[in-house]
Amino acid sequence: MSQTPTIPETKTEEQIRGMIKKLAHGFGYPIRSPLLHRPSDHGLSFENVTFPSEDGVPLEAWFIPCEGSRKLIIANHPLSFSRTGLPAHMEPWKSTFGDFAGNDFEVNFIPDYKILHDNGYNVLTYDFRNFGHSGAANGGMQSNGQYECRDVIGSLNYARSQSDLSDMTIGLFSRCLGAGSSMFAMACSLSYFEDVRCMVGGQPISVRSIMERTLEHFGLQDRIDEFEQEQKLITSFDLDEMSPVEPAKSVSVPTFLFQVRDDVLTRPSDVQAMFDNIPVADKKLHWIEGATRRWGVYCWFQREPKQSLEWFECHMN
Repeated sequence: MSQTPTIPETKTEEQIRGMIKKLAHGFGYPIRSPLLHRPSDHGLSFENVTFPSEDGVPLEAWFIPCEGSRKLIIANHPLSFSRTGLPAHMEPWKSTFGDFAGNDFEVNFIPDYKILHDNGYNVLTYDFRNFGHSGAANGGMQSNGQYECRDVIGSLNYARSQSDLSDMTIGLFSRCLGAGSSMFAMACSLSYFEDVRCMVGGQPISVRSIMERTLEHFGLQDRIDEFEQEQKLITSFDLDEMSPVEPAKSVSVPTFLFQVRDDVLTRPSDVQAMFDNIPVADKKLHWIEGATRRWGVYCWFQREPKQSLEWFECHMN
């Protein structure tokens, strides 16, 4: 998202309408996040690779090999992030959610890849369309999974098309937009996931949930319908069409979801509804307590990798 607009103490109707338009534009057209780090920063060898999405959009990626391993984790990043993470300690990213949600610090995903590598996994991580260094598509807008699901499928196609990867066991490490896009991909093309062993999904989110909480912060909770109208003019989708709650019914792989319970940018009921809709018996939902900052939970795997690693180990051996 672009910089979150501020509202003066005395709000005119014109100012409020302008703020809602700016919020809708910022969510529909997020600012790209740069790649400020490389796997080599943590001593990891890697290859720069590129592959097409299901619909042909060029996607930029890193492949981080783990010698002797036949297990592959495909990592799908959150909204507004890149495969590297998000420089939320810098402008303009700092102003997106930092002012009222406390998400004003950098998230660096390279340590995550180091942990996965050191525990015996090859890693394929890429930028979604319109993020990082990947190609522009769909007019440059993001759709919270409606179009990005094609990139998830593209990553699976790439893994199966490479002679050195095609026989590897595959697991998904998908967070926020990545988790929702993985669910949308299963709803669209379940056959691509027949040999995917499992998914670890962090903080999938619905657009309605995050924007209701954002508008509440500004005392504009009664203007969600107006925001939805502005958002639809940009994306052509209703808010609920960009929610993973319904696509979760198509999830076909053992799934471990984690979410900070008191996240100020969403409600627990949103992730709970997704979890409840997942039809597989082998599933788990972990609530992270004592925190409110969403960005901090994107670093949770670095601090407490045990549960996620156990999930991968159980299902990928």
